[in-house]
Amino acid sequence: MTKSARALDCRGLTEALTVLRIKQALSVGRQVSDAPLPVLIGTDCDGTRILNALGDSAARVRYVEADGSQVTHAAPWWERADLCYDAGRLRLGGTDLDRIAGQVGTPAYVVRADRVRENVERLAAALASAGLDYRIYYAIKANRSPALLAYLRARGLCGVDVCSTRELLHVLGCGFPVELISFTGTSLSGRDIATLAGFPDLRVNLDSLSALDRLGQAGPDREVGLRINPAVGVGYQNDDRLSYSGQETTKFGIYLEHAEEAKAIAQRHGLRVTRLHFHVGCGFLDGQLDQLEAALDAADRFTGLFPELTEINVGGGLGVPHTPADKPLDLGRWAAAVARRFAGRGLAVAVEPGDYLVKDAGLILTSVTYVERRRDVLFAGLDAGFNLAMEPAFYGLPAEPVPVVPRWDEGTETYTVVGNINEALDKWAVRHRMTRLREGDRVALINSGGYAASMSSEHCLRGDAGEILLID
Repeated sequence: MTKSARALDCRGLTEALTVLRIKQALSVGRQVSDAPLPVLIGTDCDGTRILNALGDSAARVRYVEADGSQVTHAAPWWERADLCYDAGRLRLGGTDLDRIAGQVGTPAYVVRADRVRENVERLAAALASAGLDYRIYYAIKANRSPALLAYLRARGLCGVDVCSTRELLHVLGCGFPVELISFTGTSLSGRDIATLAGFPDLRVNLDSLSALDRLGQAGPDREVGLRINPAVGVGYQNDDRLSYSGQETTKFGIYLEHAEEAKAIAQRHGLRVTRLHFHVGCGFLDGQLDQLEAALDAADRFTGLFPELTEINVGGGLGVPHTPADKPLDLGRWAAAVARRFAGRGLAVAVEPGDYLVKDAGLILTSVTYVERRRDVLFAGLDAGFNLAMEPAFYGLPAEPVPVVPRWDEGTETYTVVGNINEALDKWAVRHRMTRLREGDRVALINSGGYAASMSSEHCLRGDAGEILLID
């Protein structure tokens, strides 16, 4: 490592004061020097946040150790034991991602199966600790990879949640028996109803009076569930686009004022309502748990109307952090909120996570196609467009670009990172600070394990991407 004898010592300062001191040093004493300013920061400071706050000046800063030796990099906010830099190379579960990209080409979806397993086990532990009789159904609309589904089935980790009859047939083909499948669809066709009627033991949750009546006619005298709408929504950063049951009337579920009508339809066809299902939104974190409490209270108002209930399905929506400002979801607090309403009442509690299980377990490997300044914007193009992961463009859920083999000794630049689709929406990040990029470099788009491959399209005929499942 290189040595520096003149490090700016910022230990003991807050991040804000560290930024101020660096700016002062750069403006007062470094105007005529191209050499980087060596900086020593405290262990409580986040080096990435400091660089982001410095803006374009960050390119003139190098972090150093107390002895003056250069720090290869400041740990990014997303880094964890199984997703981190090792010897200057990004690894997922011990796998060298640059090597994988060289073997299979880019773009490519990569998912670490054992991270999914760990997430399932963490969720199960929280539910058990809260004293709940629980069932976990993985929402396959997040990622329906046959390899991943076969992995989950072979290990008996959970059941599956499906929302269409094609998804139903897909999971049956991946080895899941009917008793491990929960179906909750919307706007069901006559063909859908006929298919569902052929599976009398399937856990079907009906989200409209029409679907309830038609299934009752096609397959009477069976147990069913009702998808209800508590009229309280919860979503990532309180974004209405991610709320399924907020103030605005939505297409999802039966409202409280229509519950008696639903009961009458069920009785007419000999249907026994043994489950209530609700899903209030997507991607919620700690900051949205107060709204979730209100949604749980609203949903609980339905339970007294259906005396044959044996199960409450609280849906999914549990989120993962997407930015440095996001505080991870406190699973214990979430499970305790559910338990306060439904534990000890003879009811099983089902949950249908998608994002929480797979999103942070996967990423998209891409290659840099060009680096070019246009006016005052430095663009970095990738060989992957928003058609391979639509949530960043449609819902504002970032898939942060991360260098696979960063050049820490060359400093950083601020990029607008774009894809290869002829649409203005095709931006992965704006004013995003990264180590310097060159054409051919590999970049990983993190938090792409969920709602990326499953929502992908052939727009501009750019949908060709590999899929890799890593098993430790």
